[in-house]
Amino acid sequence: MKVLTKNTDYAIRALLALAAKKGRYLSAKSIATENDIPYQFLRRLLQEMIRHDLIVSKEGVQGGFMMEKDPDTISVTQLIEIFQGKVQVSECMFRKQICGNRARCVLRHEIMRIEQVVQSEFEKVTIGKLLRDLAGAALKP
Repeated sequence: MKVLTKNTDYAIRALLALAAKKGRYLSAKSIATENDIPYQFLRRLLQEMIRHDLIVSKEGVQGGFMMEKDPDTISVTQLIEIFQGKVQVSECMFRKQICGNRARCVLRHEIMRIEQVVQSEFEKVTIGKLLRDLAGAALKP
């Protein structure tokens, strides 16, 4: 079971880099290099984040990518939904067909409850919070 995919993990890393340089444009190359993200992979993620109004881009020598929104308004839940879909602990689909046992599944309601808890907890985690946590961790000996 994967709660976070590489897409979401890399998107979080890229947003943290952009949030740390608030108000400045960063190149995709510098974000990729500093955060150990494959460049071409990152380019696709950045385009998706532009499409969802999380970041903006500017062409040219002084261009690159910049955080569009307040980092405290971007939750991990939002990123999961953009890059993975809804938070899911279990796959009740098989080849795009609803599981035949769905109506009789004794775990279904518990799984749904757990998914709501996970989603609620991820909603509390924002890019701003992660950036503050990162800064706090850097200060500790």
